[in-house]
Amino acid sequence: MNTIIQSPHATLRGIAKEVSISKISSKEIRDTIEKMKKLLHGEEDGVAIAAPQIDVPLRIFVVSKKVLPKAKDDVVFINPVITKIGKKKEMVSEGCLSVRWKYGMVKRSLTATVKALNSEGNEFVMSGKGLLAQIFQHETDHLNGVLFIDKAVDVEDIPPEALVKK
Repeated sequence: MNTIIQSPHATLRGIAKEVSISKISSKEIRDTIEKMKKLLHGEEDGVAIAAPQIDVPLRIFVVSKKVLPKAKDDVVFINPVITKIGKKKEMVSEGCLSVRWKYGMVKRSLTATVKALNSEGNEFVMSGKGLLAQIFQHETDHLNGVLFIDKAVDVEDIPPEALVKK
């Protein structure tokens, strides 16, 4: 499949399976990551994508380099786990590439730390605040079958033409 699946597709509601370390370097996983990056780059407003969004029920997400100022490339998170989450929360605006053109307000922690494996199978830890912390929480929700609309208030449809700045 070469598209981002849309709610109510069943894969979006399942719990994604862990990727075994021995499979990280496989063609299947490499191809999945490349497809995720390609589809993410095809969405002007996309900042991250989880494997279930391309109908692959695996615990992988990719964060776009456009939200990581020091990154030379998109960052791949395999089997990510949020290890620390800030107590301070705030209502933030959120949308999703699998719930197109719906936006709402979601209560998210302002800081979050994730431990994951990279595409070479090496463990790393990344902390984020603001948008990056929000992305970590949103994408981890995807891996657990949760969509932002399950938590959001004031959800509204905003078609793409309404988003164009005049």
